[in-house]
Amino acid sequence: MTKKKIISALSVLAIIVVLTLPSCKINKEFVAPEANTNGLYRNSAGNDTTSVAEIPWRVYFADTLLQALITEGLEQNTNMQVAALRIQQAEAGFKSAKAALYPTLSAAAQVNHTQISGGKYGTQVLGYSADHLNSLGFAASWEVDLWGKLSSQKRAKYASLLNSYEYSNLIQTSLVASIARAYYNLMAFDEQLRSTRETAGLLKESSETMSALKDAGMVNGAAVEQSKALLYSSQLVIPVLERQIYETENTICILLNRKPGNVLRDSISKQVVPSELKYGVPAQMVANRPDVRQAELSFRSAFELTNAAQASMYPSLTISSASLGFASGGISEFFKPANIAANIVGGLSQPLFFKRQLKSNLEIAKAQQAEALLNFQNAVLVAGQEVSNILNGFGLSLSKNELRDLQINSYMKAVDYTQQLLLAGEANYTEVLSAERNLLTAQLSQVDDKLEQLTYSVNLYKALGGGIK
Repeated sequence: MTKKKIISALSVLAIIVVLTLPSCKINKEFVAPEANTNGLYRNSAGNDTTSVAEIPWRVYFADTLLQALITEGLEQNTNMQVAALRIQQAEAGFKSAKAALYPTLSAAAQVNHTQISGGKYGTQVLGYSADHLNSLGFAASWEVDLWGKLSSQKRAKYASLLNSYEYSNLIQTSLVASIARAYYNLMAFDEQLRSTRETAGLLKESSETMSALKDAGMVNGAAVEQSKALLYSSQLVIPVLERQIYETENTICILLNRKPGNVLRDSISKQVVPSELKYGVPAQMVANRPDVRQAELSFRSAFELTNAAQASMYPSLTISSASLGFASGGISEFFKPANIAANIVGGLSQPLFFKRQLKSNLEIAKAQQAEALLNFQNAVLVAGQEVSNILNGFGLSLSKNELRDLQINSYMKAVDYTQQLLLAGEANYTEVLSAERNLLTAQLSQVDDKLEQLTYSVNLYKALGGGIK
């Protein structure tokens, strides 16, 4: 091939590239879906933009032992490791979609040998002929992104990549909340076990007192047996609480991806329940929550895939083969300038009959896009409902504290009074037993109240999108 022909072929290729680089825009520009957040928190509307979600978890959870558990969990938890692997997969998918926009280039070597064997024509014996052609160079192919199909697919993959990051954030905020809740549960069981053992000790003393009073003829045998029954009831609670402590420790160990064992913790009495939780405005929650952002990114991906499906119905320009190198029938003069060879094969095709596949693919993509939008809108509503329920529950739980203190104080006085009246012969044993039983129940309920409020504080932190920083 002459130099003139080579230059002509390369010029044609260059012209095609220059003419097709400014892709014809038929795709729609993505616009983020709007979320109607008016009244999303029901009766908890406000303009204060301060939110606990902005507080780093190391500050929000002041207990150093809890901080150590959360740190270990974020480093070792299996789901966190899976989330990291999903990010790697999404990054690879995005890189692949990005690479599709560029030509492929490869080294190519080819040996062609054609031989026609001899034969007879009447009495005449024919010879044979052979042809050799060896080539070495570079080969390229390229689908020109005329209508933005490949660009839309790249943007869809990018949305999937961002989605994988949000998945990791969702796993993290859920893990932080799960460890904190289990930690508070563990301390609550510890406190209930301590209170139950203490009460059991007092009931044992009460039972011994009843036995002494029976010997003195002040009470009958029924009083003694009922005091023992109450003691046994309290003692039966102890193994239940011990089992719950054991299982909760194992639950925390699983979250930390460690073998079952003991978990260091503080006392629930040292945990401070906030008197008020700042929750900001609904728009902040929508912007912070990983699951809501995931739903928005899923819509974005579906939007771009709809664009790609639309672009697939337009003509495509493909350079199926382009090569440049040396070609010769012999080896000795292979690399001479006269043996330089160039080749380009391109085509423009318009889809006509594809068994309605392209139109069906577009209809499916549009339906999936509409579905993704509905999922996003529902995610916003569900998130608002979650925050609203937590705020309402937390406020009502706090309102019980003063009444619970008054209740326990009254029961303590009732136990003291009835014991004195019993010794004075002015009260019966059932009043004493009832007062002691009620006091234990109220004390256990008070622990439950504090646990409930601590749990609400954790749940609101997670519901607002906290725990990522």
